[in-house]
Amino acid sequence: MGSRLCSALTKTLDGSAASQHPEYLVAPDLEHLEPIDPKELLEECRAVLHTRPPRFQRGFVDLRADGPRSSHTPIRVMQWNILAQALGEGKDNFVQCPLEALKWEERKCLILEEILAYQPDILCLQEVDHYFDTFHPLLSRLGYQGTFFPKPWSPCLDVEHNNGPDGCALFFLHNRFKLVNSANIRLTAMALKTNQVAIAQTLECKESSRQFCIAVTHLKARTGWERFRSAQGCDLLQNLQNITQGAKIPLIVCGDFNAEPTEEVYRHFASSSLNLNSAYKLLSADGQSEPPYTTWKIRTSGECRNTLDYIWYSKHALSVRSALGLLTEEQIGPNRLPSFNYPSDHLSLVCDFSFNEEP
Repeated sequence: MGSRLCSALTKTLDGSAASQHPEYLVAPDLEHLEPIDPKELLEECRAVLHTRPPRFQRGFVDLRADGPRSSHTPIRVMQWNILAQALGEGKDNFVQCPLEALKWEERKCLILEEILAYQPDILCLQEVDHYFDTFHPLLSRLGYQGTFFPKPWSPCLDVEHNNGPDGCALFFLHNRFKLVNSANIRLTAMALKTNQVAIAQTLECKESSRQFCIAVTHLKARTGWERFRSAQGCDLLQNLQNITQGAKIPLIVCGDFNAEPTEEVYRHFASSSLNLNSAYKLLSADGQSEPPYTTWKIRTSGECRNTLDYIWYSKHALSVRSALGLLTEEQIGPNRLPSFNYPSDHLSLVCDFSFNEEP
C-alpha cells in the first residue's frame, strides 16, 4: 500500500498538467481508484515534509452549554482559504515568505496534513486551483464527494505556468451524508454578474435523516469594494433564503468574506431573517466578539492582520459543540503567513455542530 500511496501522491505533484490540457474543467472518473487509508497518506505527507519544522498544534475549545446532549455524532466543518498556488507564487508578493516555502510539492502536503489532522466531515475551501489534479483525486479516495465551481475570470489565469482557474470547492463524506440538492451560484452585485461564486448543497445525514444546507463562498477582495461585497452578500442571502425554504432547512455558511466585522456585509448576515450567528464569536469571553485575526501577512504594501473568514450557522436549529483555537502570534512568528510551518495566509476554522433537538 505504501508504494501505491507514494505513487498516488507523486502523480499529483506535477502542477503543470492542467495548464497544458484544457480538460482541467472535466472531472476524471475516479470509480476505479481504491480507497486510501488516511493514516498512511498522513505518513506520506510527513515524509515529504521531513525537512520542515513540525506542524503547529491547535486545540479544540469545548463550547457545549449545559443541557440535553444530542445522541448523534457531531458534524465537523472546516472552512479554509488555502491560497491559490498561482497567486502565492505569482501575484501576492508575500515579501517575508521564502519562495522555497511556497513550492507546491511541499505546500500541498502541508494543506493535506492540516485536513487529515482534523478529519472534517465537510470541507469548504476557497482559492482552489489544484482541484482536478490533487484535491479531487486524493480526497475522493479518502471517502469525500467533491464539487468545484471556478471563478469566471480567475486572476490565476494571468500568471505564467498557471494550473487553471481558482474557485470554491465543497467536499463531504459520502458515508455520512446523502446529496439532496446542489446549486452553483454566480454572485451578482447591482444587477451585474460578478467574478465571485458560491456553492450551496442540501445534505441529509444518513444517521439521523435530518437535512441541512451547507454553503461556501469567497467575496470580492480589497479596500474600496465594501458596497460591492455588501451587494454580493445580499444576493447570496437571497439565494440561501430560497434554498432553505425561508430558513426551514438549517444552514451553515463558510467563507472568506474579505470583510471585517465592521463592514455592512457582515451586518447583513448577522441581522438576516435566516437567524444566523457567527460560530467563532463563541470563543470570545463575552461570546460577542470575533477573533482578532483569521489572516496575517506581510506584502510589499505592508502588514495586514484581519478577520475575514467566518462560519455562520442557524442558531435556532444548530449548536456549536466545539471550535478549533487559532494560532497565537508567537506560533505565527514575526514573518507572518504563509511560512514553512503553515501553507496559507489564512487560518483554517473548524467547528463541531449538532442539531438542537430531535425533530
